[in-house]
Amino acid sequence: MASRIRQTLDEDLEESHEINVTPFIDVILVLLIIFMVAAPLATVDVNVDLPGSTATPAPRPETPLFLTLKDDLTLAIGNDSVPRPAFAATLDSRTRGDKQTRIFLRADKAVAYGDLMGTMNLLRRAGYLKIALVGLETAPASDAPAPAPAGTAAP
Repeated sequence: MASRIRQTLDEDLEESHEINVTPFIDVILVLLIIFMVAAPLATVDVNVDLPGSTATPAPRPETPLFLTLKDDLTLAIGNDSVPRPAFAATLDSRTRGDKQTRIFLRADKAVAYGDLMGTMNLLRRAGYLKIALVGLETAPASDAPAPAPAGTAAP
């Protein structure tokens, strides 16, 4: 709160209790500009290694159907390699035409995210929308050993 001091004719100081909001507005505008500049920088741009998961494994069906995307981008249904042009027909024959079959998709760590999405698009075009991503099970963070301090070698 700002106060204005004014002298009267009899040299007594009189206080004025008016709020000067101009500095407050200036501060708000500066904060607004800071947030407008910082917001685009807050987007996720982090290198990640996604294949590990600590989630509780879901129960496996009796006969799971695995689709594997290898590091050389070849596809395999079960243990059999499948060429991309014959992918939909081969998948239909393996599922007996049941489009509600859950497909367990495994991909090598070296496969690019765009290539994985391309494989998921192949599944979608073939009519299979129930896709489960498969990853390695890892220990939860509370059971994992503490990382070594920076600049030291782990035992």
